[in-house]
Amino acid sequence: MRFLPPDPSRGDENTIGGYMAVHGRPAAFEGSDGVSYSVAIEVDRTDDAAADPSRGYGAYFLFLRWRRIGPQGIEGHLESPFLAWGDTPEAARASLGALSLAATRATLEALIREQGGGSVRKWWDVMREEE
Repeated sequence: MRFLPPDPSRGDENTIGGYMAVHGRPAAFEGSDGVSYSVAIEVDRTDDAAADPSRGYGAYFLFLRWRRIGPQGIEGHLESPFLAWGDTPEAARASLGALSLAATRATLEALIREQGGGSVRKWWDVMREEE
């Protein structure tokens, strides 16, 4: 793996899209459930285009949940609903990319709560208590 230094000329690293551009990689967060998540901005066509062409494409977050135990890999994911729209995929992606890192993390935490997660106890604390 090659280290690429951040390039601040590529965007505002306080936004999710800017962070990805500046660092050349997805952002990652530790959720309140003690699991690590990487985030991607995904775009799909919506059913709203006929009524409102500016909402023809919707952007949403795809949070990949990393395996905690065993070989490194993805063990699941969480998806947000559409959070931004545009008349092109690029416009929808840019609109969601302007969201702050804090708002992105808040979206992750809301999805964790919806799944019944969100314990502030880390897995290593639980393992220690079981001994």
